[in-house]
Amino acid sequence: MTRLKLSALLCASLLTFNPLSSALAAADATEKAESKPSVRELYTKYEYQIPMRDGVRLFTVVYVPKDTSKTYPFLMVRTPYGSGVHDGEESHYGVDFYPRSVGPSKEFENSGYIFVNQDVRGRYMSEGKWQEMTPHAKSDRTPGEGNESQDMYDTVEWLLKNVRGNNGKVGIWGISYPGFYTSASIIDSHPAIKAASPQAPVTDLYMGDDSYHGGAFMLSANFDFYSNFTAEKNPTRLPKSWGQFDYGTQDSYQYFLQHLTLGNITAQLSDKQRELLMPTIAHTSYDDFWKSRNIAAHLKNVKTPVLTVGGWYDAEDAQGPFTTYQAIKANNKGSFNGIVMGPWAHGGWAGAEGKSLGNVSFDVKTGEYYRKNILFPFFEQHLKDAKGKALAEATVFETGTNVWREYASWPPQQAQNRTLYFSANGKLSWREPQEEFNTFDEYISDPKKPVPFISYVATGVPREYMVLDQRFASTRPDVLVYQTDVLEDDVTIAGPVSPRLFVSTSGTDADWVVKLIDVYPDDYPERQAPRDRGSDVPPPAIKMAGYQQLIRGEPLRGKFRHGFDKPMPFAPGKVDTVSYRMPDINHTFRRGHRIMVQVQSSWFPLIDLNPQKFMDIPKANPDDFQKATQRVYRSPGQYSGISVPVLVK
Repeated sequence: MTRLKLSALLCASLLTFNPLSSALAAADATEKAESKPSVRELYTKYEYQIPMRDGVRLFTVVYVPKDTSKTYPFLMVRTPYGSGVHDGEESHYGVDFYPRSVGPSKEFENSGYIFVNQDVRGRYMSEGKWQEMTPHAKSDRTPGEGNESQDMYDTVEWLLKNVRGNNGKVGIWGISYPGFYTSASIIDSHPAIKAASPQAPVTDLYMGDDSYHGGAFMLSANFDFYSNFTAEKNPTRLPKSWGQFDYGTQDSYQYFLQHLTLGNITAQLSDKQRELLMPTIAHTSYDDFWKSRNIAAHLKNVKTPVLTVGGWYDAEDAQGPFTTYQAIKANNKGSFNGIVMGPWAHGGWAGAEGKSLGNVSFDVKTGEYYRKNILFPFFEQHLKDAKGKALAEATVFETGTNVWREYASWPPQQAQNRTLYFSANGKLSWREPQEEFNTFDEYISDPKKPVPFISYVATGVPREYMVLDQRFASTRPDVLVYQTDVLEDDVTIAGPVSPRLFVSTSGTDADWVVKLIDVYPDDYPERQAPRDRGSDVPPPAIKMAGYQQLIRGEPLRGKFRHGFDKPMPFAPGKVDTVSYRMPDINHTFRRGHRIMVQVQSSWFPLIDLNPQKFMDIPKANPDDFQKATQRVYRSPGQYSGISVPVLVK
């Protein structure tokens, strides 16, 4: 359900994503410099209330090309963020309001499609009752609740019969929460749907998407989102605006630490703001509440080609694209099922150049390449029978070397699992360590002095945090650091990273956060930052010497080490195994660099604080939070390390 906001703050952090406006901001800026007809000149806008099988009517906006000399396919987005025209923070409805751009990119607008935007049930101008991640198989639906695949089916039937000039084919797409609606809409799909692209699709909120990672609650992102995304009475024509929570400070680390417990933190919100947030917090294990909202389990009878898109540095939905792609591949045969992964933050492929993120450069305009050479041809081939090169099943950007790669499947079959072991003196090695029995490294974890996830003051989740320099963390006494010698050859890792730790704690619960890091050489050359448009001020030099670039980081809440539906305490001081799978990467550690792994027990306020005491954490009091001694073992039979799929080229 990734979540996206139209306020300046959340557009910047991309916590939610409205593909009808924010995604195209960068493209719009480019279009202003070009001489071309406006959307108003090229398209006629219509607004409809389309009836569903249960009588609920869904508000739908349709933009039809004024050139009637040929027919066009439909290209549709279903969204909870409003299908109106967004002007700053307001959403306007009415046929007199036109957006600056329509469709995923200028290529689509220039080619000609019938663009369709629909408010899903219970949001903005649509009737009915909105549900969090609409359960697909719900036997006890209350009046107004629906099923997304049925709503899509009924909408397609209506559009084919009532909108002139269509060629009988429908494509659907969406980023973030609209990505979920795309996935949900292709189950038992209407035969007219010929192409679908779920992008950063929220798939399983608990299992690595927005709400929980490794059983740990994603505090900062969810607090920001739910303080603004609230249930509303629908339909209404009143302009809606996204609010902005007032932290009273620019430092969310201090804000959340001051309130400490989830009870105190949520007490800062109104009843309306808590309405959708509290069920997310209350269900701390993978129970039926979450299982019913996992759309991947229902991705069957998908009869249309699918192109799933995601970003390696998507803070909200890094896992969703892989889960969606794998579920469709396992349950459906015959139609094309592809995946695209690029070096992007959440939604960063939609309108931006995609040439860099934070201080990390990717050398090429990855966003432009994707829109022109991957997404546009995909829909043109399936909706207009255009000729062209068939897409590979997996088109992925390899960071480090900064090149696009194509594979017959993902992860690539050429990748072979190898283990990097923790060794004495902070060494990281491909060889099993030669250690004596009961050898370990230890640190004291204090939840009242947690390890921050960024090195600077901010609120929310900065887009670039997933590539940030980790030197601020490697100097802390509560972070273990292991690194290889200088690499003599490139090492490419393509697939999931899987830590396997032998640990003990003096408490009865503990979080284990593992981070995989690329350490740049000390003599790495400086480069100039991009010059701001219209500025005569020389851009600053970006210094990357010694930079410790985060490649992938992920927590595991220790009580879920035997299953996310089976929380179990640790026996204080007893050695136990913690194994889990982190989202995939495709990164080359270059010759002259080092590979580093950091281990810690807090990552704040990205994830909520663990009291380090086995309990229902939302019910914790300040006195429940206690220090604990954490040990990571590296002795015979207890070799801690990470398993990585190394690509053999």
